[in-house]
Amino acid sequence: VQLVESGGGSVRTGGSLRLSCAASGYIVRRYCMGWFRQAPGKDREVVAVIDSDGTTTYANSAKGRFTISRDNARNTLYLEMANLEPDDTAMYYCAGSGGPYDIEWELGICARWGSGYWGQGTQVTVSS
Repeated sequence: VQLVESGGGSVRTGGSLRLSCAASGYIVRRYCMGWFRQAPGKDREVVAVIDSDGTTTYANSAKGRFTISRDNARNTLYLEMANLEPDDTAMYYCAGSGGPYDIEWELGICARWGSGYWGQGTQVTVSS
C-alpha cells in the first residue's frame, strides 16, 4: 500500500491550495480516508475525513474553508483548502483505514477505526 501526497506549497494568507493523495495497492472508496496535519511542536490532528459512503466530517478548524473529496476513477483523495491562515501551516498527511499503523481518526463514523496507513506528508506554509 502506498499513499502519496502532493500539492503542498507556500501561500499568503487568504490563498488556496489543493492537496492530492494518490493510492496504490489500495482502493480509496472502500475505506475511511482522511487528512491530518502536524505543526512544529504540536501533536498530529485530524482535519477532515470521508467514509466509504462518501459522508464527510470536518474538524472545527476546517469547517467552511476546507473540502475533502475523492475521485474513485483516479483512486485519489483530495483536500481543497481556501482562505488559508498562518495557523494552517503544517505537514499534511493522507491516511486510509484498514492498515496496521495507529491512527486516531476521531471524526464521524471513521472514529471506529483505530489504525490505518499513512502517507509521507506534504508541507503547507502560510505566511501573513
